[in-house]
Amino acid sequence: MTQSPTNRPALPQLPLPIKRGLSLSPLSDLPEDDGHVQETSSSLKRPRPSSPPVSLNTSKKLKLLSTYAATSPFPDYPHPTIEEAHAVYTLLAQTHGERSFIRRPPSDTANSAQTCGNVPNILDSLIGTILSQNTSAGNSTRAKENLDMTFGKHNFAAIAEAPQPVVYDAIKHGGLAQKKSKTIQAILRSVHAKHGSYSLQHLASRDLTDTQVMEELQSYDGVGPKTASCVLLFCLARESFAVDTHVYRLSHLLDWVPKKAGRVITQAHLDVRIPGELKYGLHVLMIHHGRTCKGCKSHAAKGNCVLKSWLRDTKGIDDDVIEAKIKEA
Repeated sequence: MTQSPTNRPALPQLPLPIKRGLSLSPLSDLPEDDGHVQETSSSLKRPRPSSPPVSLNTSKKLKLLSTYAATSPFPDYPHPTIEEAHAVYTLLAQTHGERSFIRRPPSDTANSAQTCGNVPNILDSLIGTILSQNTSAGNSTRAKENLDMTFGKHNFAAIAEAPQPVVYDAIKHGGLAQKKSKTIQAILRSVHAKHGSYSLQHLASRDLTDTQVMEELQSYDGVGPKTASCVLLFCLARESFAVDTHVYRLSHLLDWVPKKAGRVITQAHLDVRIPGELKYGLHVLMIHHGRTCKGCKSHAAKGNCVLKSWLRDTKGIDDDVIEAKIKEA
């Protein structure tokens, strides 16, 4: 992940989306047995199981990450500029209230599905983020609660070793439970095969680059760029710009990516273009705006929207063009 250019203009008068003085949870200081079953001295003497083979889909993910870790897939596309990113952040912060979207430290008591993975245990964050895919916040929250109630919080060994139908039954109210239960169990088994324990806490080390952390997370089947980026952003307090459905739709409305850009490529482009200090706040604000603003949704595009007004007043784009872009997104 590249750093933002150093010659960026002065920030708007609003507070930064990240409080630099905030004391984040010391993830790297968590004990090695936190969140996984301790191994006996006899098990430690056994050879560590070899890592499972890398699937074709995983190879493609890692190749994409390697190719665009520091370079946009659209190197000649000039948007968003630093000024545009700041302007949209400021506009959305003024509209929705900036204080509500300041980064909070991960909490041990939080539900990792409800908080987009904002918990200190990295494996728990990953599982919660997977449960939150393609469903409502209420459904994913309930699924994680049931998972913890069934197996115990952070009892990853029990989840990994359980019959798949039992895991399915625990998360069945979260949506796509058949697929997610298999994915979660496969990830847990792969983590244990690779590291000899049910833990990813080594990824909290600041000796690792963002790209190295993304690379390991995406090496597990079922973990794509958005899921990995959410773990970086909410669990590890790193600067990563995750692109979900709302961010993707609004990015096309704002002309921040070419029309042909899919969601994965959009994330690769925006992660390079968005200034690091804006990534958390802008991500959360765009999601909130996408969920709540009726004026920029395709089925109600005639309503008011601050982004539509901004495009019209600052970019000179006609209303008819804006409405057509909304319906295309």
